[in-house]
Amino acid sequence: MISRRVSIKNSFLNHYKKRSYELMERVLKVYVYKEGQKPIFHQPVLKGLYASEGWFIKLMERDNRFTVKDPRKAHLFYMPFSSLMLQRTLYVPNSHNRTNLRQYLKDYSEKIAAKYRFWNRTGGADHFLAACHDWAPYETRHYMEHCIKALCNADVTIGFKIGRDVSLPETYVRSARNPLRDLGGKPPSQRHTLAFYAGSMHGYFRPILLKYWNDKEPDMKILGPMPPGVASKMNYIHQMQRSKYCICPKGYEVNSPRIVEAIFYECVPVIISDNFVPPFFEVLNWESFSVIIAEKEIPNLRKILVSIEEQKYLEMQLNVRKVQKHFLWHAKPVKYDLFHMTLHSIWYNRVFQIKSR
Repeated sequence: MISRRVSIKNSFLNHYKKRSYELMERVLKVYVYKEGQKPIFHQPVLKGLYASEGWFIKLMERDNRFTVKDPRKAHLFYMPFSSLMLQRTLYVPNSHNRTNLRQYLKDYSEKIAAKYRFWNRTGGADHFLAACHDWAPYETRHYMEHCIKALCNADVTIGFKIGRDVSLPETYVRSARNPLRDLGGKPPSQRHTLAFYAGSMHGYFRPILLKYWNDKEPDMKILGPMPPGVASKMNYIHQMQRSKYCICPKGYEVNSPRIVEAIFYECVPVIISDNFVPPFFEVLNWESFSVIIAEKEIPNLRKILVSIEEQKYLEMQLNVRKVQKHFLWHAKPVKYDLFHMTLHSIWYNRVFQIKSR
């Protein structure tokens, strides 16, 4: 896991970063491009694994605090496309060819570059996108290379650039009408399971996790896929709400919705993904509310967890509850929520880019 460590008391924004956030609230102006046809543009998907990009599209297009109608007044320019709908609309199943998806975005960027002067002014460096599909780093390569990319697949080995790009939290939203449904969990005194994981065997690493820890210890529930059905989904949620630590291993890619799920259900996330850039790492101290383990340490997973003193665990669990507000979607955005924190990271990186010149 890649992270520039920052020491911030109680995992909150420090004074300098808080001033940056407040300056954003006072100053930032964003122009949202109207170009682009549905369903790839302007049609957010608000439920499921890729809901983060959908909620950001919805809230950004409905916003009247940061957005401006005159692009000449904007500091940043947003391209509201859905990487999920791009895949659903254009990808030919089993073709193993994504060239047409990338070409579609190339044509779009050339269109706005021809119509407006703003893209050519900076080479797209003041333009941004939010994309949660695993393929988004590939789809936005080359022609959108200089843009600020808010990506769920925040992997430094496939082009994610720290200081320019933004790690977008991957949130599995179960109810589009109520994204906060089932929020919270049991207090620490009622969390009797040491560690919990259940999920599909995506990628090379999860089978290794089960090889070492499936049915090995009574206080560790390390399982494969849960059976389909509502009862099974509720059992999954209840297990997270009753566990001290929730294991968040990489799948096909470095990112996992379990990180935000763990925070959502007030379970301390255990992140096992060597090249993952955590969301909001420029303002949050992840080591104060999560456990970060190298993939090679999986045989020592239980030893690492039981070595954490109870007081340290209680502090981390409390910090999980404190930072939880930064990882929540609201139908009407509130201060320091996921929408605002993502926008701040985009703003912060753009200011950082300008200062670094």
